[in-house]
Formats: sequence, structure tokens, C-alpha cells
Amino acid sequence: MRTLVLHPDLARTETRRSPELALEEAAGLTEALDGLTIVEKMVVPVPKARAGTLFGTGKVEELKALCKAEEIDLVIIDGPVSPIQQRNLEQEWNVKLLDRTGLILEIFGERAQTREGVLQVDLAHLSYQKTRLVRSWTHLERQRGGGGGAAGFLGGPGETQIESDRRAISDQIVRIRKQLSKVVKTRKLHRAARAKIPYPIVALVGYTNAGKSTIFNRMTGAEVLAKDMLFATLDPTMRAITLPTGKQVILSDTVGFISDLPTQLVAAFRATLEEVLDADLILHVRDMAHPETEEQAADVAEILESLGIDEAAQAKMVEIWNKVDAVSPEEADALERMAERDPRTVAISALTGQGMDTLFAAIEELTEEPHEDVTLNLEYREGKERAWLFSHNLVLEERQDEDGYHLDVSWTAKDRAQFEQMRSSH
Repeated sequence: MRTLVLHPDLARTETRRSPELALEEAAGLTEALDGLTIVEKMVVPVPKARAGTLFGTGKVEELKALCKAEEIDLVIIDGPVSPIQQRNLEQEWNVKLLDRTGLILEIFGERAQTREGVLQVDLAHLSYQKTRLVRSWTHLERQRGGGGGAAGFLGGPGETQIESDRRAISDQIVRIRKQLSKVVKTRKLHRAARAKIPYPIVALVGYTNAGKSTIFNRMTGAEVLAKDMLFATLDPTMRAITLPTGKQVILSDTVGFISDLPTQLVAAFRATLEEVLDADLILHVRDMAHPETEEQAADVAEILESLGIDEAAQAKMVEIWNKVDAVSPEEADALERMAERDPRTVAISALTGQGMDTLFAAIEELTEEPHEDVTLNLEYREGKERAWLFSHNLVLEERQDEDGYHLDVSWTAKDRAQFEQMRSSH
């Protein structure tokens, strides 16, 4: 489809972003959808937003002429567009129109792979569609004014159509929520099972296209889709990895964040992103070659806060300054020097592998739990418990006498809890 991408530069709006870079991001989102060809992209100054058309009359006419001359099929407006504005502009320009929320929903719909991902996208899509039933209102208004009074209005075909549409969507939403609740219960069971595994969980988070999947692939040897494309990863992926020291951790790759993420999607993917809340260590991956890396980091922090990652939880977060290969040598040197002074920062290039040893060492150190040295006294009949301690490499020294085994053990709180659970189950 021949596509026109517009970024409305609204006057008097507080934003962290430059309009030109926002337009580039919108174009990147558009290119992430199959079958779309960007014919033209532009920033459109909007001194005053119009309730019916967003843009002023002159600009609407100017863009109408452009759509006709370039045979545009689809217009992407990088921002919120009300249902009335969407209907009016589609009619005026004779095109299909998507706002930012609609575009991101389309991308998520294309990318979702797992059962839960598909259901959550469907739920978000339906919630969005429910607000877009405005198209029927023109017909409904004619019903109201066409004589027949209140009785004619209540029973008119316009009213019947819009109500049946709403009811159909509501029924679908209820059905999907029921299906989702089953999937979420299953995932909770999986999470509970993982909690019993004595391996720390390390979660990758970051702005979309920051390089999380490239890091994930380099660390795990997996083949997760890693493209220079917004939202290349949607469903969370988890792999067990062995660090150079032999220690094992579970690495989780999550969906990329983005500024102005639609509220429907924040709610829909909350359950998926709860994986981050359970993590022992959070790696916040940043694209240091992007001119708005600070603004992107602020967007990620906002979304994490909305998910419940508070200041206490941020203590388990490390910033990964990625793409140092894509900045000037002087900038790369400066970033590396800054990172060396801060134990919560690592400068790397996931593409070339630069700095990966430092990253592995930081993960090793920051997932190390405090150990407690204790002496356990076991009776001879507790051979299974003794074997468990040895199999988990927790025994420093062992003595035996007529009372049983006396073991000097060094363990973490997690080890102790697992041992006590195992012991009580016998």
C-alpha cells in the first residue's frame, strides 16, 4: 500500500522529542509492517488542533491534493486521532487512516507468536475498536431526525446496528479474557516452577530497537529475530545460559518499549512484562548511538514505574550502553571511561562483541547472593538430605560420629529454603 506518514507538531505541547526524530520513528514503525511503501513523510505544524479534522482547512485541502497526486492508499498520523477526526479525514482524503495506537496494534498483531501474545493483541485491538464505532453515528443521527419520535429512534436500524456491533465486541472481549485467564494461570505455574530452580533470572529491557535481541543471541547462541526494525521481538523468550565461571542464569528477552505506548497495550502486556518484576537482575539496554538516548531511557523508566518497578527494585538494575561501535572513537572512549567508574553501567557492542566479558562479569557479581556459613547435624537416616547438600555443592567439610553427620555448609537464603522444603516433604 502506498503510504503517507505525518507527524503533527502540535503547538504548546510538552514533549521530550524533536518533531523530526519523532517522524523518523513513525516511519520506522510503518516500515515494520509488511506490504507498506512510504511514498512521503512530513512534519505538519498544527498551531491549533481542530476537533473535527485535527488539521486546519487549508492543510486538509493541501494534504488531500497530495494524496490524490501520489495515489496514497494509507495515511499514518503519528499521534492520537479521535474517531470523529479519523472518519472525517478518511472521507475527505478517500484513504484508510491509522493513528499511532492503531499502527502499533497492527505491528503487534503481525508479530505475536505465542498463544498469550495473540490473545493479548486481540484484546487490545477490540478495546480500541470499541471506541471507533463512531462511523455508525451519522446513520444513527439520521434515524433520530427522520420522524417517528423516540420510539422510532430506539428501534431504528442505526441503533440496532451500533448496539449489535458493541455487543459483539463486548462478547468477544469477555471470551478472550476467559481464555487469557487460563493462559495466565499456566504461566504462573511455570513461574512458580522456575522459582524452585536455583538459578537467578536476568531480564533484558529497553527501548525498541536498542539491541536487546542481538545481546540475547550473543549471550545464548539462540536465533531470536534480531533486525534493525521496531518491535522485532514481541513475545518474551527465556534461555538458560552458563557464564564463563560455570554459573548458570536464566536470561529473558522482553518486548521493546516505546514512547506513548498505547494504554490498551500497556494493560494487555502487563502480565507478560511481569517477568521483569520477578527478575533478580534487570539489564536496561540503551542505544547510545541514538540522538535521543536520554529521552528513550526516560520513557523506559516511566513504563517500568507503571509496571511497579519502584526505586527499591531499581537497585537491581544495570544500564547496558550498547552500540558503542556506532559512535565516533572519541565518544566510544568517553563512554567506556564513564562506564568503568560506575559499577551499574557497562559499555558494549552486541554486534562486535566488544565489552561482553565485562557484561558477563557484572552479571556474575550482581547475581551473587550473600552466603551464610552454618553447621548442620543430620541423623544417619537422613542420607537423602546429605546427598542433596553435596549435589548442590554446598558442603565445605563433613564430620561423622555416633550421632550422625555434621556438615559445615555455605548457602544462600534460597538454598536454605529449598533444603527445608525438600526436608519437610519427606
